[in-house]
Amino acid sequence: MKSKVNQLTIIYILIAVFMAIVFYKLSIKYYYLTNYPFYNFSKDLVLVFLTAITFRYILSDNFNKNKIIFEHLKKTNKEIKESNDKYDIVAKATSDTIWDWKIQEDNLLWNKGIKTVFGYDQDQVGDSSKWWFENIHPEDSIKMSIKLYSFIEQKTDNWQDEYRFKCADNSYKYVLDRGFLLKDESGKAIRMIGAIQDVTKQKEEELRLKLLETVIIQTKDSIIIIEADAKSIGIPKIVYVNPAFSNMSGYHADDVIGKTPDIFIGPNSDKQEYEKLITALKNKEECIIETISYKKNQEEYWVRFSMIPIYNAENELSHWVSIQRDVTQDKKQEKEKEQLIRELTQNNKDLKQFSYITSHNLRAPLSNLTGLLNLIEDIPVSDPELEEILHGFNKSTQLLNDTINDLTKVMNIKDSPSIQKETVILKEVFENIFNQLTFQIKTDQPIIQLDFDNAQTLEINKSYIESILLNLLTNSIKYKSESKTLHISISTQEIENQTTITFKDNGIGIDLERNRDKIFGLYQRFHNYPDSKGLGLYLVKSQVEAMGGTIEIESEVNKGTTFTITFKN
Repeated sequence: MKSKVNQLTIIYILIAVFMAIVFYKLSIKYYYLTNYPFYNFSKDLVLVFLTAITFRYILSDNFNKNKIIFEHLKKTNKEIKESNDKYDIVAKATSDTIWDWKIQEDNLLWNKGIKTVFGYDQDQVGDSSKWWFENIHPEDSIKMSIKLYSFIEQKTDNWQDEYRFKCADNSYKYVLDRGFLLKDESGKAIRMIGAIQDVTKQKEEELRLKLLETVIIQTKDSIIIIEADAKSIGIPKIVYVNPAFSNMSGYHADDVIGKTPDIFIGPNSDKQEYEKLITALKNKEECIIETISYKKNQEEYWVRFSMIPIYNAENELSHWVSIQRDVTQDKKQEKEKEQLIRELTQNNKDLKQFSYITSHNLRAPLSNLTGLLNLIEDIPVSDPELEEILHGFNKSTQLLNDTINDLTKVMNIKDSPSIQKETVILKEVFENIFNQLTFQIKTDQPIIQLDFDNAQTLEINKSYIESILLNLLTNSIKYKSESKTLHISISTQEIENQTTITFKDNGIGIDLERNRDKIFGLYQRFHNYPDSKGLGLYLVKSQVEAMGGTIEIESEVNKGTTFTITFKN
């Protein structure tokens, strides 16, 4: 700075001396022409040096003042830069969006957080409060505006509000906005600075917790929350119970909070289940317990409950949650069911025994009767009345013999512990069936269509499938319509792991609205045919189910019947 002052002073002296010399030369020339007094060059030199000293002093003083101003500006700029750096660091550290609103000019500035948090580019952001308010959720805008302007008019001491602010992608985020006012000398609000914090996750978590709280309060299951006390030898203390627990046990929250669940244990509680619970608590494992518990009035009731460990963010056990349900009625029904099963099992055994006695013990006298009737047939009977009596007796004996044979077939199917299966070619099965029904087929001449292309074989019991298909084919021929040619179609289909056999005819059909529940019943008849016994479909269903299959029927009177038999491959 000093060297610059000296340089300017020297330049000033050189210019001044140069001018003095020029004037001196001119004055000499003018003196010879006009006799004008001679120019005093020495005085000018003195004057130049005096003014140079003065000029240097003034320059030096100005430079010192400018230096002070410059240093002050430099210091101020440095402080401003440091302040801005701190401002940006704080904004980044808090992830807040900072806004600066000059209220009188309605000029609003946003920091980089408007991009980071909400995704807005600079050219998308408005510079007035209008843009701010337009992006507040319509449901929150009025409430927020009232509170804000009440604060600006200094009717309230502080301002903060939660609302939803629109993002650049048109979604909304929950925000917490806080601001403070700057006032002029008269106390009038001129500027407001605020910070918007994204609290979407906290808000969603709050809503989730409220929902969980509602569920816990409203649920009919009893919920108990127990502290996680690793030092506890037994069961830790209860810290919360929901209303359903009070309704179930009779205990109020004040009766049990701070106590252990030992108070619910009584003389008839299952000690092994209790030990199982203690072990699960020690090992921090979930468990399910079923035992007798005791209400406040010492009334017994069965309870089934689970103990679930709850871990915090650091993966440390924080609590246990027990969800309990009164299963007294279930236990009562279970006992009744067990008793009923025992009774039914015994009745079934008795019925089987009776069936065996009926089928076996009656065979000997029935055989004797049949033999005697055969002998009588060779003896001529002249009395017509006696002949009619013997004929009726013979027919009744034959029916009784058929009935015993039918019962024997049914018992053989029901009592068979396992069905021997083999690979059966369906086409060969139908050839055997046709050979057995040669006479009926020639007599009635049905049109039979077979389609086994989709499933040609079955892993099944051969005699059972022959009996099933023989019964169905016999029924189709027996119950054909007299007004039209009988059409029978039999096809197979393999879908995923199942094979279906579809047996369809256009016979007289069955009224399913009246008889669907009776179709596969024992000795159920749906047509007035003299040789119909009502056993065929019962045997079919028994044999299909014995091989692990299912059978369904669709039928319509005078249109026909379709049986669908399904076996798992």
